[in-house]
Amino acid sequence: MISFSFSLKNEPRQVLNRTLWLAIFVFGMLGTSRGLDEGNISGTVAQPAFISQFKLKDPSLSPSQRAELLSNITSMVQIGSVAGAMVAMVVQDRIGRVWALREMLVVWVIGVVVQITSHNVGQLYAGRFVAGIGIGQSVVIGPTYLTEIAPPNVRGLATCAFSGSVYLGVMVSYFANYGTTVHVSNTSRNQWIIPTTVQIMFAGIMLIGSIFVHESPRWLMKIGKEEQAIAALCKIRKMSVDETYVQSELICIREQIEREQQALAGSSYLQLLKELVSTSANRYRLFLGIMIQLLGQWSGANAITIYAPSFFQMVHVTGQKQKMFATAILGVVKLAASIICAVFLIDTLGRRRSLYSGIAMQFFSILYVAIYLAAVPKGEHEKSNAEKHAGVAAIAAIYLSGVGWAMGWNSVQYLINAEIYTVRLRSLACGIIMVFHFVNQYGNSKALPAMRLGLTNEGTMFFFAAVILIGLAWAWFFLPEVSGRSLESIDDMFSLPWYLVGRKGHILVPEKPALVESCEENEKSKPQVSHVEVTENKV
Repeated sequence: MISFSFSLKNEPRQVLNRTLWLAIFVFGMLGTSRGLDEGNISGTVAQPAFISQFKLKDPSLSPSQRAELLSNITSMVQIGSVAGAMVAMVVQDRIGRVWALREMLVVWVIGVVVQITSHNVGQLYAGRFVAGIGIGQSVVIGPTYLTEIAPPNVRGLATCAFSGSVYLGVMVSYFANYGTTVHVSNTSRNQWIIPTTVQIMFAGIMLIGSIFVHESPRWLMKIGKEEQAIAALCKIRKMSVDETYVQSELICIREQIEREQQALAGSSYLQLLKELVSTSANRYRLFLGIMIQLLGQWSGANAITIYAPSFFQMVHVTGQKQKMFATAILGVVKLAASIICAVFLIDTLGRRRSLYSGIAMQFFSILYVAIYLAAVPKGEHEKSNAEKHAGVAAIAAIYLSGVGWAMGWNSVQYLINAEIYTVRLRSLACGIIMVFHFVNQYGNSKALPAMRLGLTNEGTMFFFAAVILIGLAWAWFFLPEVSGRSLESIDDMFSLPWYLVGRKGHILVPEKPALVESCEENEKSKPQVSHVEVTENKV
């Protein structure tokens, strides 16, 4: 049996089992949909065959027109993702988390097929837009499901499987582009088609995996299928319905859902939206989600991911193969950092301290690159030894900024968003915030070519460093620590005055008693829950 003893505090050991890890693997892999696209388009727009096919360096176009064409191609997925996030708000509550996963994979694959058959920029736009509709759903469906099925003390690890797999996708795409740069002719369409096709392979793996996972017990309970919810929970936990741990978790889920349904029976989406903004606690939650997206997106990390070869060229990495290889190594660094954060930091150090560490590392790295670009003369010239050493340090700083992003904003942006809302509001709230996420990402990828022309490269990096510093101050004051808390207990923190939630919420509102004190409590009296025979048939 798979188990990580360092993650267990008050849960029985059997809750960490193969069924849980399979569910985390399948839904966690959804993050690769974003990473594969971002990493792929980063290298693709630098491939000579792609540049020639879609006239990215057409001499008849002005520099601003070429920048506009490039930004349109890279950002079209973000436009589609805005629509996808809105679709996911409705779909995953109507057909469930598992079927929503399957639906988004099909849409994503259709978009990829349209892209790889493109011979003109119009069809390419269409394919990237359709793929974006699928990818946009992943950031709502994945974190929502993972948050709902994971035990409290590994919820951070489970949700970080999603954010970490973003960089698995980035790394795979970077190396795929590097491979075709080395081995495929600059005149062959296969130079960019082969890396793009990798997305279909990953979608197929997840589609097959979805056959073997169970639906979210919280969603089943929410729609009134209580017996199926109990059966699903028992299978995911690998425990009998008579176990104290399962009984306690069912009671917590039922009480929260019943309380919400009594208060807002028959509410429409408009009424739910009104609820989302009508109470101070929900407004604070919405404020947290939006600001995390705003500050994280404009910290520069996604810009570096999407335009990585250009950033390495800024620090004087020359040659197509050298730029693509440096970009591929960036993918390895980000993936390794995200794994380390998920396994060793996010549930042990807590959300806040992990974020502080990542932001600090990202700030000093980006600041160094900005200073380097401002201090070292531009253009072709013989560099002094000091300039060469400073250039190597600038390359290392770009890698360290990726580590900081993976440890900081990237881990928190999905995890906190999925943790702080109740079951009733989670899909709607996550959908709204992910719409904001993709609007920001669209604006960022769209604006970067123009920013580099207007602000210069060093000015753009100084801008990112300033945003990162603001983000550190904001996180210290506003972001609450929710590590290790049950989803049902997090609500109490938001009843505090707004100026105390972030700084002192975890101190003033202690966690409710653990669901289980020890495995020996199985012999004590148990709450009465109707027994449901659990079979091997999947829910």
